[in-house]
Amino acid sequence: MHGNAVHYYVLFDQLEWQAGADIRAGGWENRGWIGRDINRFWFRTEGDAQDGNLEEAQAHALFGRAIHRWWDVVAGVRQDFRPGPSRTWAAVGIQGLAPYWFEVEATAYVGGVREDHFRVETEYELLFTNRLVLQPLVELEIYGKSDPERGIGAGLSSGEAGLRLRYEFRREFAPDVGVTWTRKYFGTADLAEAAGEHTSGAGFVMGLRLWF
Repeated sequence: MHGNAVHYYVLFDQLEWQAGADIRAGGWENRGWIGRDINRFWFRTEGDAQDGNLEEAQAHALFGRAIHRWWDVVAGVRQDFRPGPSRTWAAVGIQGLAPYWFEVEATAYVGGVREDHFRVETEYELLFTNRLVLQPLVELEIYGKSDPERGIGAGLSSGEAGLRLRYEFRREFAPDVGVTWTRKYFGTADLAEAAGEHTSGAGFVMGLRLWF
């Protein structure tokens, strides 16, 4: 029998400073929930700032329902604040723990006039010791329609791979260091080249992982 107690969880998975060939920026990514065992309210936020200016920012508000011991279906809205004008998307997705302990988050979005977008992210935690953890991560973005105002082309738009090593002084507090690699593809890469921007690059990151 499922309990009726209300619980909550907030995770700052990435609260970090990033440095690359042409970037010095701060970034964050967090998620959390509040609710009971079956039904929960989920939220996600992420963004980055460079030279004191907010470059990218978005937030999700989602209702989630457990469909399996390790899986939830979520639905709600995503609000983009930067770059460009604010934009609202309807969101539906699935998240959970795949076989071999891969964490998966796959979300589809619909907004505006026949605009659609799909994002999938997967990560894994490799424990060297009870406190030293290596975390690889891969994220892909796919768009159904070009959006030149935001520098986005149709199809596979961008990908990011990261590798972070953290040391958990406590489970709730862990500094980390790592490297990331990003690449833009197809139409998005063409728009970036036309604007004189790089289409790929590697960077160094350092920061904190916090939860409560």
